[in-house]
Amino acid sequence: MSTATVAPAALEMPADTYLNSSFGIKSWFLTKDHKRIAMLYLVSITLFFLFGGTMAILMRLELLTPAGDLFQSDTYNKLFSMHGIVMVFFFLVPSIPATIGNFVLPMMIGARDLAFPKINLASWYIFMIGACFTFSAIISGGVDTGWTFYTPLSTQYLNTHVIAAALGIMIAGFASIFTGLNFIVTTHRMRAPGMTWFRLPLFVWSQYAVSVVMVLATPVLAITLLLVAVERGFHIGIFNPQLGGDPVLFQHMFWFYSHPAVYIMILPGFGVISEIIPCFSRKRIFGYSAVAFSSMAIGVFGFLVWAHHMFVAGISTYSALVFSLLSFIVAIPSAIKVFNWTATMYKGSIHFDTPMLYAIAFIGLFTIGGLTGLFLASLGVDVHVTATYFVVAHFHYVMVGGMLVAYLAGLHFWWPKMTGRMYPEPPAKLSALITFIGFNLTFFPQFVLGYMGMPRRYHVYPPEFQVLNVLSTAGASVLAVGLLMPMFYMLWSLKYGEIAGNNPYRATGLEWQTTSPPPTHNFHETPIVTQEAYDYESLTEEVEVVG
Repeated sequence: MSTATVAPAALEMPADTYLNSSFGIKSWFLTKDHKRIAMLYLVSITLFFLFGGTMAILMRLELLTPAGDLFQSDTYNKLFSMHGIVMVFFFLVPSIPATIGNFVLPMMIGARDLAFPKINLASWYIFMIGACFTFSAIISGGVDTGWTFYTPLSTQYLNTHVIAAALGIMIAGFASIFTGLNFIVTTHRMRAPGMTWFRLPLFVWSQYAVSVVMVLATPVLAITLLLVAVERGFHIGIFNPQLGGDPVLFQHMFWFYSHPAVYIMILPGFGVISEIIPCFSRKRIFGYSAVAFSSMAIGVFGFLVWAHHMFVAGISTYSALVFSLLSFIVAIPSAIKVFNWTATMYKGSIHFDTPMLYAIAFIGLFTIGGLTGLFLASLGVDVHVTATYFVVAHFHYVMVGGMLVAYLAGLHFWWPKMTGRMYPEPPAKLSALITFIGFNLTFFPQFVLGYMGMPRRYHVYPPEFQVLNVLSTAGASVLAVGLLMPMFYMLWSLKYGEIAGNNPYRATGLEWQTTSPPPTHNFHETPIVTQEAYDYESLTEEVEVVG
């Protein structure tokens, strides 16, 4: 097997980097450097991921046996609620935009920073304030509404800390809006000379599309959760039918944000994969324009399919038919991306480095997640599997098999640029393999469980479901090992990893033309772009193949 990594002999760490430009706590917590802010986000969401993952492990331990052995039903309700809330709003939504996007997007377009550095720093503080509110609700007893906060359950019947949790999510939403605004303005106004729209890296296209979605959709969630707090706190009838409200209105408003939010979470992952596949296939991306416009199409169609979450909630049959059709249509641009990535690899000189392993895993897992989404877009099947483990499995194949795997792919791909050091390949590849096996062992049995009729969110279940639940819990244990390994070898690499050099993967993006780690203002001289984004053919002869 060969690898495209250039032998690191005689490489030295650059003297002037964003990491050593200043020292001390203030230099980090008052920084306006987009790279340092990205690292603040990285540390924050990693801690939140550990918390959400711990909740998931506790749930899977409870589900080892059909009886409620470890937790009471109330406690179990809080576990899956806290898992969903923390993972969705405090890990998945900010993961790639706020960390990887924040770090590399300005460099990818040749800019010295984001357009509004102070707002960028403010977004992290707002995000952390939101997290403080939500975690104060968790610490003071938790919340048991599920991550969907369905009314009138959340406004009338539960006595947990709904308002504090919802307020925290609402505040954190403003961080997404600020980040999205920053990315939009930066992409429009701060591109380097020669960086036309059709020379933009596809990662930038995906970040642009997701920024538009974040700016337009997130305020709807903020208003919805604010109305939940108003109804719960002041007993004003908005969603509760006993007070004259309409619970279906809540679902319309919630899913008007939350289905586009799926694309807020997955579109940045598409961008990461679009960078990695050409690099490790040593080929120009197949159908650049189709991939770029499919990102924008997903952003647009994502706003038109929210009611497919409500086929059993009382909407009319005719509107259900329309939303079913629209849900099938939104699959087309996603399929275009999968086709183009696969066509890019065809006859490519493929190098199975760790980012590429994650990217290949992403294509397979996301394809399964996407195809099972078509099952849920079909009215008859959706009625059968609504609120079962089939939905849980589909959601995790898209969010974990898709988004989390893409996040890990991107983190490994740009880690040398972030830190200036390489992580060790053997444990990284082993981690990718363990994650892939553990993920499928965890969630594939849940498709079967759901089709057999096991409902989600129950901590007791009929004994005939136990074998598949034991498989799922065993898979969760394997998956946890695979996901924890990068934390150790990446921390190890900070001190002992080999010096990466400016461009260890011989990639074509502008971010690879500056030092690793980059200087505070990214480039010592403003780059001038004279060629397209993925001109790997011209680099092929320069690649040093070792191993």
